[in-house]
Parts: sequence; C-alpha cells; structure tokens
Amino acid sequence: MPDDRFRELKTDIAAHGQLEPIVLCDGKILDGRHRYRACVELGIEPRTRVFDGNPWAYVWSMNGQRRDLSQDQRAQIAIFVYAQSDEWEDARQRIAEEANRKRSEAAKERPRTEGGTFRPAPVVGQSVGALDKNKAQSAKAAAAGVNMGAIARAEALQAARPDLAEKVRTGDMKPAEARRQARRDAVIQNVKELPMDQFTVIYADPPWSYSDKMSGDISEGYGAAEKHYPAMSIGDIKALEVPAADDAVLFLWTTSPMLEKGVEVAEAWGFTYKASFIWDKVKHNMGHYNSVRHEFLLVCTKGSCVPQNTKLFDSVQSIERTGHSEKPEKFREIIETLYPHGNRLEMFARKKAEGWVAWGAEA
Repeated sequence: MPDDRFRELKTDIAAHGQLEPIVLCDGKILDGRHRYRACVELGIEPRTRVFDGNPWAYVWSMNGQRRDLSQDQRAQIAIFVYAQSDEWEDARQRIAEEANRKRSEAAKERPRTEGGTFRPAPVVGQSVGALDKNKAQSAKAAAAGVNMGAIARAEALQAARPDLAEKVRTGDMKPAEARRQARRDAVIQNVKELPMDQFTVIYADPPWSYSDKMSGDISEGYGAAEKHYPAMSIGDIKALEVPAADDAVLFLWTTSPMLEKGVEVAEAWGFTYKASFIWDKVKHNMGHYNSVRHEFLLVCTKGSCVPQNTKLFDSVQSIERTGHSEKPEKFREIIETLYPHGNRLEMFARKKAEGWVAWGAEA
C-alpha cells in the first residue's frame, strides 16, 4: 500500500475506529496487515477473527480482483494460490488420469504388425500433453479472470525464475520488468562463458538498449529492441572482456542513434575506428528525425590488422531487410574475403556459421 493510502487508512481508523476485523489463520495475519499496523501505531487494540477454511482460496477471493493489479500480476498470484490449493491437486490428478485414459485408448486402436508390435502412430494435430496443458491453462485463466497469454507468461516466469515471479506476485516488480531482468540475466550468464581463445576477426551485433525500447515509437528497424532480444546497457556491453588477439579487426554493427556509442564500445574493447560499411535496407522505417533505412558496420582495428585481401567492396550495400535485426549474409562474405585467415568469433550470434565460433544468447 502506498504511503498516502496508508495515512488515509490510519486517519479513518483514528476517526471511526477499526470497522473491519483482522483475519487470522494459524496465528498469522491472513488479511488486514495494514489495519494491524495502523492500530499498533495508533495504540489501539486490534480486533481480530479466526478463519479456519482454505487460506489460499480466501486470499484469492479477497484480493484477486483488485483493480490495481495488472493481468500478468493477477495471473502470477493465481497460479501461486492455485498451486497451494486442494483444487490444484485435484486438477493435476484429473489431468493425469485423462492423459492415461487417452493413451490407453489410442494404444488399443493402433494397428499392429503380423508380429504383434505396434505400427508407428500417425501424428495428428496437437499431442495429448499439449492439449492437456492448454486445458489446464484455460481453466486457470478463467478462474483468474485473465487471458491464457497472461497465464502462460506467469507460468514461464515461475518455472525459469521463481525469485522474480515472487517479486511480481508481491508487487515489488512489474511483470514486464521481471521478464526483461530474466532475459538480461541470461545474457550476463553467457558473458561468463566467453571463449578463452584469442581471435583475429570479431564480428559483433550488440543488443543495444534504446530509451524508447518498449514504446513502439520506431517500427521494425532498431526501436523496441527488447521485444525481440535481451538488450544490454552500454556499460554492460563495454564491460565485456572481448578475447581479441594483439592484432585483430572488429566489425561492429550499430545504428544511427547509437553511432557515437558504437565508437565508444569499440574503444572500450581496445579497438580504433577505421572505416564503415552502410547497409541500405531498401525498405523505410519510421524514425524520430527521418525515415531510417540504413545501419552502420564499423570497421575497427587493434594493433596492426590491415585486410589480408586487397579486394575493395563498395561501402554501401543495398540489400532488402528481412526479420528484425537479422543481418544479410553478404557482410559475413565480405569479412571472410577480406580476412580469410585467423580465428573468427561472432558475438551475440543468432546461429552458428561454418568457420566461426558463435557466442550469444540465441546461438
């Protein structure tokens, strides 16, 4: 409860007395901890009553439909309460029995070979497990008064990061913030596993964090990055201990709003800016100051690392963009042509490429 609302509650109790009793269960406050605190501060003996039913059902009934709860927070509370209740155990048992029954019926109907063994079962639509999961999620969503997406997000966060799910449930963290923190921590975990080799060629597409990251002000290009991958702060990106050889080259992707920061990151990694390629995406994107259709690929060196091949490529490459943040393979071909020798590392990679060591949350 915010401080101003607590002060209003305290003033009301001082003026009219404690109208609603504090509900206890097993000697603990089940409902009314703010009333209890107000009474203690006012020097009033708290009025209580004992509840001897299902405490989790009571808590949900009293608090589940509060208007100040978002769908995701209500879903997080619902699955927590549901997991403690008798209904949850009953539902789990029913789901398990139904799954066993369907498997048994399916086994009876499956054709056998002449030797008596089962023929492979045809794959039709969703699996029994998937259907059961959907049924369970639908039941929880209906009980909580939220959509199935909120239940799915809540369960995913609970499974991956119960500590953050607990903060969402108690109101200490917003659901979107908790999901971003989980993604961010996943990236930081990968940071600990950077390769120990020394690389001559480094190709990096950092997950830049933008000030308008969740606003949707910029479409498809470089805005709202955290909808697509776990963004990192400039400080976190600079702090990476990039395993570059004494003589190395860095090809670093950056965008118009992050151009200056891109140079800063290169310098923090021990490189000096030398040149750049421009990727003309052909399709336009909405921007704050102009219609954006390009990104920069900075070429930076450490020590002495001039191209091993004298072939010159056009600095502007016009290639129509596809998925969010996906870079054309043409640029990898340019890098491999200019630097055919030496160990190659791709940072923040989305997939593994032949001849490259891939490091990143998606690789």
